[in-house]
Amino acid sequence: MSIKWLILVFGILSNASASVLVKMAMMPPRKFPSFGDPMAALSNWPFWLGLALYGAAFVLYAAALARLPLNVAHPVLTAGAVATVAVFSVIFFRESFHWTTVAGILLVIAGVGLITARVA
Repeated sequence: MSIKWLILVFGILSNASASVLVKMAMMPPRKFPSFGDPMAALSNWPFWLGLALYGAAFVLYAAALARLPLNVAHPVLTAGAVATVAVFSVIFFRESFHWTTVAGILLVIAGVGLITARVA
């Protein structure tokens, strides 16, 4: 696997992990960080780690754009993050995973495969 694809994979994992952490940060007993309660805001580590991972995902996306066309990098990163978040939601939050979710993920993978076929 070349560096351009590794960058995108790490961008996808950073983005999806950030989503999981922000979801964790909003679940009781944690609260949304606010200026009214600075100690609660500072102690909500999943929120801050999620925010940092969103930043990392953005930097990785920018690095991918230096190596890949926009019409390839964006669909791969977006679709990859959507599919990864769907899987992570089942693993970490025991959310439902209906057959339509599986079908949607497979269709997204097929579509991104067609988009990237000429670049690989």
